[in-house]
Amino acid sequence: MVNVMNKILIFYGSYGGGHLSAARSIKNYIENHYSNYDVELVDCIEYINKVLNKVTTKAYTDFSKNARWIWEKLYYASDSDSGNLAKISNSVNRIMAIKLNKLIQETNPSLIISTHPFSSQMCAVLKKKQKISCKIATVMTDYAPHCQWIVENDFVDYFFVAHDGMKEQLIHRGVNGGKIFVTGIPLSNRFLLNYDKTKILSEYNLAPDKKTILFFAGGEYGFGKDKTFNMLKTIIDNFPNLQVIAIAGRNAKMKERFEELVKETSSNDTVKILSYTTQVPELMSVSDLVITKPRRSHNY
Repeated sequence: MVNVMNKILIFYGSYGGGHLSAARSIKNYIENHYSNYDVELVDCIEYINKVLNKVTTKAYTDFSKNARWIWEKLYYASDSDSGNLAKISNSVNRIMAIKLNKLIQETNPSLIISTHPFSSQMCAVLKKKQKISCKIATVMTDYAPHCQWIVENDFVDYFFVAHDGMKEQLIHRGVNGGKIFVTGIPLSNRFLLNYDKTKILSEYNLAPDKKTILFFAGGEYGFGKDKTFNMLKTIIDNFPNLQVIAIAGRNAKMKERFEELVKETSSNDTVKILSYTTQVPELMSVSDLVITKPRRSHNY
């Protein structure tokens, strides 16, 4: 008996880590639970044009880190079907869809999943033009429904959203409620595991009888350098009975400032400074409060 493998393409974008993280989580879950599916992850913009991907991801990084007011204006300016920026973006995506169609025809997937709005748009355009006929699912990796997620939404079969409010807003924007599913944003299945709290706290020389705060500096796109530092300092100065795990990510300078702060405040026993770590599920499991960067959205 021949085992026929069904193909699933998962498209993501490299603008921040959330789209890829969600895509990987979906891929892992499918592979762990459905043996007859072949799942492939593809960075949609990199596949279409590597130079364009490099330029646009750098621009995203620069705006997010150094000129957030520009990023905010671009975000809201593109959240209008009638706006010039949205029209330009939609036109570019229609052109790029031609290149993406080449990959889709070669792989012949039975399902396409998008964790980025650009690929969702491209696939919907291709389906509208009857270039493809497979099912299309859009996993919205945000907490508010920016209009770029729902371009040509009549040709998308499923929308997976973070919360009930997003479903209501999508319906208000004209998306068929019957194909919207409130599932939350996909996370690693490691967050579902049970961990030994005492053991983990012991590994970081923290006390099991104290409240623990997990503090994320926000990586490259966080609160801002001074604001992040001052927030941690405020916690240390005003809540000496709490213990803190502060994650600086790949920001070496931020890690150094955190470590200097710990020395100045003599809080070595209650504050632990970490760089990038893969132990976030374990650390969240022992925390009573998590402080992280905000997600910019409309009303959430």
